Amino acid sequence: MPPITLPLLAVLCLTACAAVQPTHSLSGFTATHTRMAGASISVRDSRGAVATNTADSQGRYQIDVSALTPPLVVLAMEAGGHSCRTNRTPRAHCVTALVPTLQAGANTAHVNPLTDQITSDVATALRFTGPQQLAEAPSVPAIPPQVYANALQHQHAGFGDALAQTGGLDTVLAVINHTRGYDNDSGEASATVITDMGWRPITHPFAADANEPLQLARTQQQLAAIQAARIRIFIVGDSTAATYERQRMPRMGWGQVFEEQFKPDSGVKVVNGARAGRSSRDFFNGGWYRQMARFIQAGDYVIIAHGHNDQNCNSQRPVRGTADVANLCTYPNDAQGQRQFPTGQPQMSFQNSLEVYVNDARARGAIPLLMTPTTRFLNADRKTAYTNGDTRPVVSQHLTRQNAARAYAFTGDYSQTIKDTARVNGVPLIDLEAKTIAFANVHAKDWQDYWLVVGDTERYPWYATQTAGISTAPDTTHFQEAGARAVAALVVQGIRETPALLPLAQHLKP
Repeated sequence: MPPITLPLLAVLCLTACAAVQPTHSLSGFTATHTRMAGASISVRDSRGAVATNTADSQGRYQIDVSALTPPLVVLAMEAGGHSCRTNRTPRAHCVTALVPTLQAGANTAHVNPLTDQITSDVATALRFTGPQQLAEAPSVPAIPPQVYANALQHQHAGFGDALAQTGGLDTVLAVINHTRGYDNDSGEASATVITDMGWRPITHPFAADANEPLQLARTQQQLAAIQAARIRIFIVGDSTAATYERQRMPRMGWGQVFEEQFKPDSGVKVVNGARAGRSSRDFFNGGWYRQMARFIQAGDYVIIAHGHNDQNCNSQRPVRGTADVANLCTYPNDAQGQRQFPTGQPQMSFQNSLEVYVNDARARGAIPLLMTPTTRFLNADRKTAYTNGDTRPVVSQHLTRQNAARAYAFTGDYSQTIKDTARVNGVPLIDLEAKTIAFANVHAKDWQDYWLVVGDTERYPWYATQTAGISTAPDTTHFQEAGARAVAALVVQGIRETPALLPLAQHLKP
């Protein structure tokens, strides 16, 4: 790995180009995976003063900061955006950069996903939820030098090699995805999330026994494969399908291995943008879908596999209940198949939320495919099945019932709502819940080989500090590698059984 050098840091953000002028100016370019033309720029200082401007058609900006006192936070919000913080409506794509000091005259601060990661690391070290909360604080607090140095080091460890190989920032930005995470307690945007073009998170710690830094050649190949594919399959889903970083192995989502089910010469490319913790509503509002949507073309397939997190509608749930309902919750149809939602809030209907993806896929000429969620390994009492002598089987868990606090505005069956949505819209359906329930009940004795139950913490040291997914506290929702592969095979089974998917089935391995 090359050493940290001033030219490398200048590429990321920071100050440069001192001049002998009586004023201080700040300029640079703003970018996500491309330049942010017309982005709204604001710079906040240590006293709470703010200067604003708008980026030009090339994403470049310049602001007089003579009246500002560092440290500064630069915020760029995409043109037309309204909020970088809320998840209740589609969140604007926003990036930040820190400017710890100013030189007399001209200063440069580029604003992009990599600088946003630096801000994020500093923000969380200072106990902010994420970079946006720091950018919107009444004033920018003092930044301890070691905190800033640690953030730079994390950045260098994750992206230094890739930057050195390219010699240019735009090349790296073109092959990563960026958004912010979700804070369960507040429902606001949280820390920065960057993934490669395989949607593998690029997150510290970086080490041989932890996570990988950005592999430039691999992510470039992934992007090229997406662009060149004859058929792309996009997975809109949650943690049960997601791709995970190396540190969290053996945890694995079925989408992580799904492409292996297709013939090598099929021209099929799976784009697995599924993300842990996301509901159908939040996956769209939080910017996860848009990362994939830019690649969707006519003839592609969009697998819509939500339901686990849409059930977060208990308003009395400790700590996070209010945020859950406001940001994640969607309500299932009633027993007659009619949509349910609070007056004036149709976006909180699960069927309406699913139809956002159905309609968008069709508008792009793609073919939507709905799937019911994978089962949890729980019995009718919502306790781990087949344990402590209890022989009751795994049954459907994707429904809500009213509780004593009457904390649910509406209740119902989420899997049935998915079936309703498929029928009403003429969309192919795979009942993955039924398939995984049958699989679970066949594996009553060895189910811990498939769901996430880690006993070997020497081999998987990350789990030594975890409170779930371990032998004393099995994870009855998520999978390890054998389970992910088994579920991927069940999806294949469903494709073969569905006449409308025959053209896709022809590309599967025998």
